[in-house]
Amino acid sequence: MNIKKILTLLSFLFILFSCSSEPQLLSPLPNQPVILAFGDSLTYGKGANKQNSYPAQLQRLSGITIINKGISGELSEQGLQRLPQVLAETKPNLVIVCHGGNDILRKKSKQQLSTNLEKMITLIKASGAQVVLVGVPKPGLFLNANKLYKALAEKMNVPIENEIIASVLAKNKLKSDHVHPNQKGYQKIAGALFELLKNEGAI
Repeated sequence: MNIKKILTLLSFLFILFSCSSEPQLLSPLPNQPVILAFGDSLTYGKGANKQNSYPAQLQRLSGITIINKGISGELSEQGLQRLPQVLAETKPNLVIVCHGGNDILRKKSKQQLSTNLEKMITLIKASGAQVVLVGVPKPGLFLNANKLYKALAEKMNVPIENEIIASVLAKNKLKSDHVHPNQKGYQKIAGALFELLKNEGAI
């Protein structure tokens, strides 16, 4: 193959790669931003002390102020009810939503869970903050990412980390019980979210 053909091929591959790359879904955060971690026990950090919850470890990784507003045992309906006050109190630039695990464990309506999460995202966007969604897996012998969260993220055009919770809870060495990570598990979650924030252009 001569040089001209090689250059033509390289140009074609460059154009193909450029066209196929997905646009970033987040805008860069301002100086001294505030991130709100909103959810249930997975956000609170059950299974480790609160200093080793994923929000605390993400704060150490990123150097960004991260407010932990996770409540153990909370259903998505309850989370939706308290969200407006939390947004008013914390005034975040970005909110990480990791909610719905208790709905799934208690076999609540999937449609209602999706509706509650959609309303949360709508409220957050209306407040002027950006959103990152974290998917919670369905329980079972083989943990897999939950399609409900991916479908919602696509509908609402928000970035999602849909694999990390399932990945962590699939490994005994990373969890404190069958539904909660331990310190090392939360470290993995924090790391995955840190990479997502970088890859999506927030930091």
